[in-house]
Amino acid sequence: MPTALTIAGSDSSAGAGIQADLKTFAAHGVYGTCAITAVTAQNTVGVRLVHELPPDVVTAQIEAVADDIEIQAVKIGMLAGPAIAGAVAASLRRHAWGAVVLDPVMTASRGGRLLSAEAFDVVRTELLSLALVVTPNAGEAAALAGMEVATVADARQAAARIRALGPRAVVVKGGHLREDEAVDVLLDETGYAELRGPRVIAGPAHGTGCTFAAAIAANLALGSALRPAVEQAKRYVAAALGRGLSIGRGHHPLDHFWAHHR
Repeated sequence: MPTALTIAGSDSSAGAGIQADLKTFAAHGVYGTCAITAVTAQNTVGVRLVHELPPDVVTAQIEAVADDIEIQAVKIGMLAGPAIAGAVAASLRRHAWGAVVLDPVMTASRGGRLLSAEAFDVVRTELLSLALVVTPNAGEAAALAGMEVATVADARQAAARIRALGPRAVVVKGGHLREDEAVDVLLDETGYAELRGPRVIAGPAHGTGCTFAAAIAANLALGSALRPAVEQAKRYVAAALGRGLSIGRGHHPLDHFWAHHR
């Protein structure tokens, strides 16, 4: 059975982070393993507390999985602090996993910073070069590229700047772009692709970025090439978002198992 490893923070409401990643892996028929970087107290309304785990504990979790299970793909999410980000980078270099999907999570969808400025520097200088693909939203792409990202043209330019930092491919997600459609801009060694789809109007959602990156990792674990993996992940997230669950008083979680109870 294909296996994938997620390295991310927990989410009390189970709509994002480790929980969303594992649901996404399971929905794709991939066996999910995990290493938790931080414990958060959060719900659909907001983030109340973030507790970073010691870096050696994060490393121990990764090594425990790697020593026992063959990993086909890795998804990286919330890293919190610089020591954790550095520990994860060291593990990636040690194991040389090829299919690494980096979601450069900086803030929660309901507010609350999930990546310190110092950790951002580690992501930019160390982790990007270890990733097969990085999946920033418009705000994250703006921070990584050092420019405003509001249009598809901006996203194309930002993707080029980010790819120059080392990842083999970049997907600038279009959810926050000022476009009528949801346009994700993919740049890899073959050039640009604009992945277009109708903008799903389903109210504020929780966990779309985590789910998208995890779905790419799941498809890579199943043997897909990168571009089809991204395209399939976009379709999966759109369907899960359109069938969002009426749970909680804030940003609703996605229905990760929509295909199993249509």
